[in-house]
Amino acid sequence: MSLLQDTIYPLDTMVGATQQNIALAEEKISLIGLLFKAGWIMVPLSLLLFGTLVIFIERYLTIKKASKYDPNLLSHVKQSVLSGKLDAAMSICRSNNSVLGRMLEKGLIRIGRPIKDIEASIEAVGRLEVAKLEKNLNLLSIIATIAPMLGFVGTIFGVIIIFRDVEAAGGIDIASVSGGLYVKMIASAAGLTIGILAFAGYHWLNTMLERLILRMETDAVEFVDLLDQPGS
Repeated sequence: MSLLQDTIYPLDTMVGATQQNIALAEEKISLIGLLFKAGWIMVPLSLLLFGTLVIFIERYLTIKKASKYDPNLLSHVKQSVLSGKLDAAMSICRSNNSVLGRMLEKGLIRIGRPIKDIEASIEAVGRLEVAKLEKNLNLLSIIATIAPMLGFVGTIFGVIIIFRDVEAAGGIDIASVSGGLYVKMIASAAGLTIGILAFAGYHWLNTMLERLILRMETDAVEFVDLLDQPGS
């Protein structure tokens, strides 16, 4: 009897786990089906969501890579410049392969010219690097504006469907308004959610970029001050 019970209990556990997995799968399917009850408006909203995720992840990784900071770069360049080893300083900048390294290298190439020319060349490289990092960021801002508007369009179509179904049914009941309510509420929720994600992602990336720009400007000013010192 004990052996039979030991055999039955594991079987009951396996059956219960299987049923639970089936229930979770059905719930997931029903959720996806519920979203697409909003109709055609979910197609552009889905594309906007996909675009938001792709742009955010790609820009995040790019800016994060550019934000990697080598605290020894500027000090090594300073030592080489003060020792008169400009070739060594430029070699350090090239091997570093960073935004700051490219800015400092441009300044080193201009040594011997007026300090204003050196400063202008460093700023030009900095602006070019920032422009590369800002690529496609404005698309997130555009998505943050468009997605809620598309959701509102879905809301209008939902209201239209409600009036159409009420007219066809000859009166108001749950069956005649449920279809339109699905379109109205799901489209609005999806549009607002995508808009919030795009808005948050845009400002998060901009904050990362502003921190990087501030550090670039600080190091560039320190480098120009070094070159402007008498005897350098």
